Amino acid sequence: MRVVFFGTPDFAVESLDAIVNSSHEVVAVVTVPDRQAGRGQKVVFSAVKQYAIDHDLPLLQPEKLRDEEFLAALSAYNADIFVVVAFRMLPEAVWNMPPHGTFNLHASLLPRYRGAAPINWAIINGEKETGVTTFMLNHKIDEGAILLQERTPIAADETAETLHDRLAAMGRGLVVRTLDAIADGSVMPLQQEGDACPAPKIFKDDCRIDFTRMPEEVDRFVRGLSPYPAAVMVMRSPEGVEIPFKVYRVKTEKAENTKPGSVFCDGKKVLKVAVSAGFVNVLELQIAGKRKNNIEDFLRGNSLNGWELVK
Repeated sequence: MRVVFFGTPDFAVESLDAIVNSSHEVVAVVTVPDRQAGRGQKVVFSAVKQYAIDHDLPLLQPEKLRDEEFLAALSAYNADIFVVVAFRMLPEAVWNMPPHGTFNLHASLLPRYRGAAPINWAIINGEKETGVTTFMLNHKIDEGAILLQERTPIAADETAETLHDRLAAMGRGLVVRTLDAIADGSVMPLQQEGDACPAPKIFKDDCRIDFTRMPEEVDRFVRGLSPYPAAVMVMRSPEGVEIPFKVYRVKTEKAENTKPGSVFCDGKKVLKVAVSAGFVNVLELQIAGKRKNNIEDFLRGNSLNGWELVK
């Protein structure tokens, strides 16, 4: 089938590469406009754009998805189907254009974890299993009919990074199997059933660690945000300066009669914070303008004597 692929980040590149190396033909790629980033405000390409350039694939980068010139250019490719992986919401004028419609790859077992951050929330909420789903787009976000799904357990030490990479690898196979099944008519779309669960986008203000929670809850929160956008604890220096610390890895321990928020640091290799019924040992962290460090290297170059947690 002739495919137009819509996507932006690394997660989408896996699926795009799988289609390029399948029996189907990628006739065009749609991704976001270039942006400026960093101190030098250098122009940054999306991962999908870079792949398209490297493989000489026709590329579209519309500012507005309802723009008439974009719609005309899209229509001119005469695609049989559109495939979406980690892209923004499409208007009906786009998703309803090809004869076989448009399907999306989503990093959860729909209807569980509808929304922008399914990988993060599955870990944060302590799920034991997740997976990838292909489904047809319609007017509602992540509510279209399911085509295919593949399941995988969530490991006890899983981070957002490791789960992201595993699901991306699973997704590449599922996308091609979905295209094959649509092409030969062997797939039967099924309406979503079961309890829906939201997975809203995670903003900066959502990343603050709540040290009144149980140890295992804090651990899941840190792993679910590691390495991006990263869980945050804010410390106050003896001079009254408040500094956010990004926390990437912790180890928990059970204890009774703890005072949540109390900080213990030996200045050498231990930095731990009391939580409800235990402690959270910080093992890997970073402050603004510095590199990510394990706790021993961090304490070797930073004294936390007299510092306290900002609650």
